[in-house]
Amino acid sequence: MPIITLTSDWGQKDHYAGAVKGAILTKMPEATIVDISHQIPPFEIEQAAFVLKNAWRNFPKGTVHIIGVNTEESDKFGHTVVEKDGHFFIGTDNGFFSLLFDQLPDKIIELTITQESNHFTFSTLHRFVKAAVHLAAGKPVEELGSVHDKLVEKILLRPVVDEQVIKGHVIYIDRYENVITNITEGLFKEIGKGRKFSIVFRSYSITKLSQSYTDVAPGEILALFDSSGILEIAMNQGNAAGLLGLDYKDMVRIEFE
Repeated sequence: MPIITLTSDWGQKDHYAGAVKGAILTKMPEATIVDISHQIPPFEIEQAAFVLKNAWRNFPKGTVHIIGVNTEESDKFGHTVVEKDGHFFIGTDNGFFSLLFDQLPDKIIELTITQESNHFTFSTLHRFVKAAVHLAAGKPVEELGSVHDKLVEKILLRPVVDEQVIKGHVIYIDRYENVITNITEGLFKEIGKGRKFSIVFRSYSITKLSQSYTDVAPGEILALFDSSGILEIAMNQGNAAGLLGLDYKDMVRIEFE
């Protein structure tokens, strides 16, 4: 059963998602199409990479992932297919793939197949769908273009660390307005070494970690390491980002005694 996923910044108002799905089903009626998200902020490849990074390994091998975010092709940023651990990813090599993977993927192919239109404003529909159906049918990825050995690199904001402090940043705010940072549980344990700590942001401070959202009373703030092992600031049955004044790329500090 061929599976093709979609991650985009198209939203739900316009025709874009429907057009792409229709084009896939016209070429491959037996395909299963899964929407990972169409609510990525426009052109925000960092947030698109975060969402897909936390989803793709839950799909079976052979799945094809289309990334419809900031798809404009140029001399610097080519349309590209990468293969990683039996999965295929189709998008623009503008730094997105370097954000998605911690290591170089197994194969990198720059697309040379012709697109199915003389217009160049909707690459996902006119080129990515063609490549996705080719891959979902089990055909060789090498037939889609030329082999490359490197990707365009884009470096995410990384935590700044010394013996007493970890300085991290907000990298994502989810539907519940939970605030997700770039501080991992591994880094916290490595630097903290079991010491007492304060998680500091805006005018707030949290001095203990919770295991779940219900560890505190409704309306109270908490910090925990989520299912991906990343530090999250939340509010039980509340909207942490809005009520605490936290936004994308804001600083979050952990100070150790």
